[in-house]
Amino acid sequence: MKLVVGLGNPGKKYHETRHNVGFAAVQLLAERQHLAWESAPRGIDALSVKWQSGGAVLAKPLTFMNLSGQAIVGLVQFYKIEVADLLVIVDEAQLEMGRLRARPSGSAGGHNGLKSIIASLGTEAFPRLRIGVGRGNTRRNLADHVLGKIEAAERPTIEEAVRRAADAAEMFITDGILAVMNAFNRKDDRATESEGTS
Repeated sequence: MKLVVGLGNPGKKYHETRHNVGFAAVQLLAERQHLAWESAPRGIDALSVKWQSGGAVLAKPLTFMNLSGQAIVGLVQFYKIEVADLLVIVDEAQLEMGRLRARPSGSAGGHNGLKSIIASLGTEAFPRLRIGVGRGNTRRNLADHVLGKIEAAERPTIEEAVRRAADAAEMFITDGILAVMNAFNRKDDRATESEGTS
């Protein structure tokens, strides 16, 4: 069984912020499959839903970003998920807006949600999909940037990235992280090369 988790912060205050693009990706994937969110089992502080085939679970932790690991370790234990079968979808300010970057493992890279998950699981060896939200004005505080609302000019790029992230998550469920890397990392690399030569 696969577990796909989108990170974000709960509550209207954080709706449509850059930090919540992980939430948005799993929300879109659930909507595509006409799945309804439910409270996670055993009091785990998350919303979850089982994939129609039963081969995967989608989840949105409700612990706030910096404590995401608490909910995820509970889900991993309850569903007996191997860490290689866990995909975490997060925002990434150091990645160009709209780009995706999938990896089978790695450090937190300064992302507090990933730090919490690594600490809770005791390993970095789980797949993750980063959605680029850009850095914006580098003089602006990073927390203010990622917790800020997505601006109108950014919306088409972010929404397209979220759609592609949902596609990538669905591919992870059926084909695994290497297929996702081949399909989405290279596509982004080619796009960047084309932009650079135009």
